[in-house]
Amino acid sequence: MEIERKWMVKGWPEGLPLREEFAMRQGYISVRPTVRIREEALTGGRTDYILCFKSGGGLAREEIERSIDKELFDDLEYKIIAKPLIPKLRRSYTLPDGSVLEVNHVDEGQPTEFWYAEVEYPTVESALAWQPESCGLGDYLKDEVTNQPGQSMGEYWVETRG
Repeated sequence: MEIERKWMVKGWPEGLPLREEFAMRQGYISVRPTVRIREEALTGGRTDYILCFKSGGGLAREEIERSIDKELFDDLEYKIIAKPLIPKLRRSYTLPDGSVLEVNHVDEGQPTEFWYAEVEYPTVESALAWQPESCGLGDYLKDEVTNQPGQSMGEYWVETRG
């Protein structure tokens, strides 16, 4: 089960310790249900290839991820998807309460470029109780889009690559 809240943001947050950074590329085989492939290259480290299935949308949904090899990733990218994948840079930050803020910069340098942030939670109750102000992020995380239709990367895929 994936439980996360999502906000539209501008730029990287200031004053938070950086945990890690990934350069990613992702594409969609299907958006309903979500079937996605993603290449995740850790800055200075490994590159992973992931096949992901997600149910529904909103605050809580089922998510199944499996590692795949580069050969299968390439076959899915070029033979099945056959469209440019979405590039994004993700930086993860440790928050004062121990949770992790993931900030994504999507389609950098393109007219469609945008930023969004997510925080994952262990339970729905903890997600609903958490307030950005508790970590000094009230101004940064002010545009929440968690339960708004059309705010998923799958929907963005359809709009820009569909």
